[in-house]
Amino acid sequence: MGVKTQKIDKVFERTTNKSQIHEAVLLVENMEGDFSYSKGYGGKDVDSPILMASITKLFTSTCIFILKERGKLSLDDEVTKYFKEETLGNLHIYKNQDHSTKLTLSHLLRQTSGLPDIFEEGSNNAKKRAIHQDMEYDFDEMITMTKGLKPHFAPDRGKRAHYADINFDMLGRIVETVANSTLDDVYKQLIFDPLKLTNTYLPKSDHDFVPKVYYKDSSFYRPKYVRSSRASGGGISTARELMIFIKAFFSGTLFNKAVFHEQNVMNKLQASMFPIHYGAGYMRIPLNGIGTFFMGRGELVGHSGSSGSFAFYYPLKDLFFVGDVNQMANPALPVRLVMQLALSMKS
Repeated sequence: MGVKTQKIDKVFERTTNKSQIHEAVLLVENMEGDFSYSKGYGGKDVDSPILMASITKLFTSTCIFILKERGKLSLDDEVTKYFKEETLGNLHIYKNQDHSTKLTLSHLLRQTSGLPDIFEEGSNNAKKRAIHQDMEYDFDEMITMTKGLKPHFAPDRGKRAHYADINFDMLGRIVETVANSTLDDVYKQLIFDPLKLTNTYLPKSDHDFVPKVYYKDSSFYRPKYVRSSRASGGGISTARELMIFIKAFFSGTLFNKAVFHEQNVMNKLQASMFPIHYGAGYMRIPLNGIGTFFMGRGELVGHSGSSGSFAFYYPLKDLFFVGDVNQMANPALPVRLVMQLALSMKS
């Protein structure tokens, strides 16, 4: 076992030794694939189904970038181009000013719309309800629920970002409108088929398998909740296929990666998500700041999910970290794991 593998093994075992971790999987590779490490825990392996949760946002971002390249949309488009007036009415009222019609695709993609998140905010947030009962929401219901909460700031104001699933739920609906097809079919045409992903999908019916997810020590089956979050968090995959996708996302296989330079503004998310920044459809985690006590170098780019999933690239060392710790009670767990993995590679 090489030094690099020993370090990864030690970090993974330290994580899986935590009492709240019941199953986990980790896959680490470089871009060429001539270095590969994988390990499972609790019966999971690289081919076990994973609830991607918010990693799904990378798939929605990919569709937006591809459609942009094909001239089907612009990130400067106002959302009024894609939604009926009654859908947007009173969606974003901040300090008595209506910003609903000023929202653009870029605001949604970069989480700079200022819109609140119905799954995390409010006394009756959808995530808490889903822990006790499997709930299904359609797009119009999510828009209505969003209107019942206060926005955090005016769009693109003061280099602020606020993480809200509704931004990507709206982007998913825009993708469907532009492509004149369902989101699962667009994913299949633009991503799954080109990358030959046969075990990655958006569940559509009761017949589609949805993995159980742990909340503390209890295992929950929430297919309706998952199907409600299609564009923002409803994807299912495996560590093996997520690795194929995350490499394609950052290598320019599916779209011109120049888009990352064109949309290179990265804003800090709300304090509860420290030290994560958000940019053009993906997270950025600096490793040389207070979050690592200034002990790291470089950055991680990719996405984590509230279910414990993660898919990140560490450009400084040309390493991809993909996997799942399957624990909803602590969304910071996958981020901490990937940060620790990156820090272990500093020498």
